[in-house]
Amino acid sequence: MSLVEKVKRALTGDDRVDAQQLVERLEALKRFLRVTDPYLPDNDLVAAHTLVERAGSRLALSQDHTVVALAGSTGSGKSSLFNALARLKLSPVGVRRPTTGVAHACVWGPLETANPLLDWVGVLPRQRFVRESALDGDDEAALRGLVLLDLPDFDSVERGHRLEVDRLLGLVDQVVWVVDPQKYGDRILHNAYLRQFRSHTDVTIVVLNQADRLSPTDTEIVLTDLKRLLDEDGLSGVPAMATSAKQPGMLNELRAALEKTVAERQASLRRLAGDVDAVAEQLATAIGPPAAEDEIDRATVRQLSEALAASAGVPAVAAATEGAYRHRAIASTGWPLIRGVRKLRADPLKRLHLSTDKKEKETAEPSKELVPVSRTSLPEADAAQKSAVGLSVRAVAARAAAPIPDVWAPALNTAARSKLGDLPDALDRAVAKTDLGMSRKPFWWTAVGLLQWLLTIAAVVGLGWLLAGYAVRALGLPAFDNPKVGEVPLPTLLLLGGLILGLLLAVVLRPIVNAGARRAKRRAEQRLRTAVTEVGREYVVAPVREVLNGYAQAREALTVVRSE
Repeated sequence: MSLVEKVKRALTGDDRVDAQQLVERLEALKRFLRVTDPYLPDNDLVAAHTLVERAGSRLALSQDHTVVALAGSTGSGKSSLFNALARLKLSPVGVRRPTTGVAHACVWGPLETANPLLDWVGVLPRQRFVRESALDGDDEAALRGLVLLDLPDFDSVERGHRLEVDRLLGLVDQVVWVVDPQKYGDRILHNAYLRQFRSHTDVTIVVLNQADRLSPTDTEIVLTDLKRLLDEDGLSGVPAMATSAKQPGMLNELRAALEKTVAERQASLRRLAGDVDAVAEQLATAIGPPAAEDEIDRATVRQLSEALAASAGVPAVAAATEGAYRHRAIASTGWPLIRGVRKLRADPLKRLHLSTDKKEKETAEPSKELVPVSRTSLPEADAAQKSAVGLSVRAVAARAAAPIPDVWAPALNTAARSKLGDLPDALDRAVAKTDLGMSRKPFWWTAVGLLQWLLTIAAVVGLGWLLAGYAVRALGLPAFDNPKVGEVPLPTLLLLGGLILGLLLAVVLRPIVNAGARRAKRRAEQRLRTAVTEVGREYVVAPVREVLNGYAQAREALTVVRSE
């Protein structure tokens, strides 16, 4: 059975408690814990986890029984009061302190139906008693369903007794604090216990026991002072009454209060609601204003991208792209007689193992998880660059943590650094896969290259023509006249024109090639920075935003938990 079903069953037919709201608060608390468990310190969530577990267990047990504990210090007369309310001598009373070492339970009604509840509370079977008698059954009928516990002394010299008291106080439905005229102002009682119950005023009663030792006037004075102390503890409105185990008439008011509690069958639910209030107050320190997620991208990603770009070697790749453009342009448009020399030089991009084949990159993309992209030959980031990346990563976490409570700062810092070890490989892959815009050869390169070949062919033809003429004359063969263009022989024009125009064309194109190389560098740098920025978002910003998303969900859940 789910927690929601348990609560609904417990509240069925009762219009004095907002069942739906209580269900929503408990479910919201579970959502809060589910979201914050990975991020907040365990110590901050112990109380909430304990409450969720205890709420489910208590509501699964009998709703027809109300567990009321008598708690007090040594000598306050708890055991005597316990026996007087039961009208039986069940709990030992003596001079030796502490007298009560374990909790005793008195059940009004069948013990069998209360046993599962007592098992959960942790009362030993031999310390369970039944308040059933054929002689006075009618007199006790108003308390049927009451499970009254006599707890050990909370100030016992036995540490085990104090721990047992603390454990039981977290489980019972209602607490009756028993104080005596001598120690009703004890600081341990007020500071360590009563003030912790300020969220449980509707399930708390304080009795001034042993009031038979005081005169009526003194009793009124002490009660007035006790109420003042309770007001200071945040327990305004908590019933405070005088009792005495020796005078049955002085138990009537307390007995009437217990009868009212038993009749309402609301103590366990009120205790649960009070526990939710207390836990919500404790958790409130972990939640503050909304997280400004947009500020991460706008204010810090640029700084992070700059650091990652330097670490990934983006400036070196951009410079290599400029050099590769110039190298390839000259190899395609330069004078053919020196192209061979240019081609002997290594391409700057290929020297870095950076492919410029766009089709190759696109084909490798779908299988990137099966076939890793080859690593580049870029140098590893130096110490200064690694330090800059670390500072930028911490800046992302610090920026995200600025508007929210400090308790989230460690989680944000851990998230920002969670993939720091994978960043170098991710950056290298991003650089290797980036299309640098060098996969296509510009059309004008081909046109100029053809023109250069035509000029070279013209020069070769002219040279051959001239050599043939010299050979004819050397052999004494009949010479032939060379055609002329103006006053210049055509072979000479072809030779000189081809050589001069080819060299002149190469010189004229050099500024154009340099301008294109600079454009290629800017384009490559922009694309590389975009790729590097995406890596930063995925490996640094995304984990941080995941924590911020958890914070937002926790904030929403806690708003429901704190609703009244």
